[in-house]
Amino acid sequence: MEIAEKHRDLALFNLANESKLRGCDLVTLRVADVFVAGQVKERTSIIQSKTQKPVRFEITNGTRKSLARWMDEPSMVGSEFLWPGRFHERLHISTRQYARLVRNWVTSIGLEPSAFGTHSMRRTKVSKIYKKTGNLRAVLLLLGHTKMDSMVRYSGVGLEDALAISEAVEI
Repeated sequence: MEIAEKHRDLALFNLANESKLRGCDLVTLRVADVFVAGQVKERTSIIQSKTQKPVRFEITNGTRKSLARWMDEPSMVGSEFLWPGRFHERLHISTRQYARLVRNWVTSIGLEPSAFGTHSMRRTKVSKIYKKTGNLRAVLLLLGHTKMDSMVRYSGVGLEDALAISEAVEI
């Protein structure tokens, strides 16, 4: 995306992975949610549409750079939404359009599109965090979940993980 100068797609891809937001929350992000005083924020917080609870997320340096580059695009001048729609009656891209973009990204690198979707973007980083740290509580907080069972689906915790932990503990 960077080589092809698809600045919107790169910024959207990066923020989707990093924010851990549901597609419905990602597409409705406003410029003010991530941009203040001429800079992209390092952290931000939004209210999730599904739960009506706040969720905070970090914006790392690489993602801040891709967002800043996207914000410099002429199509962003005066836009209230971070991912503006192409038509005046559509203020931001739809979740369906976001799903099409994800499918195109997956297809462009030769992967099977039926195996990936917008929720794959949501769980990518938390799966890596869990695999690296084993900290389910951190994953729970980052996803904005309140119940452990709903969070387990996103983290990639399986029987093999449980067995490996069990084998490592001697009585």
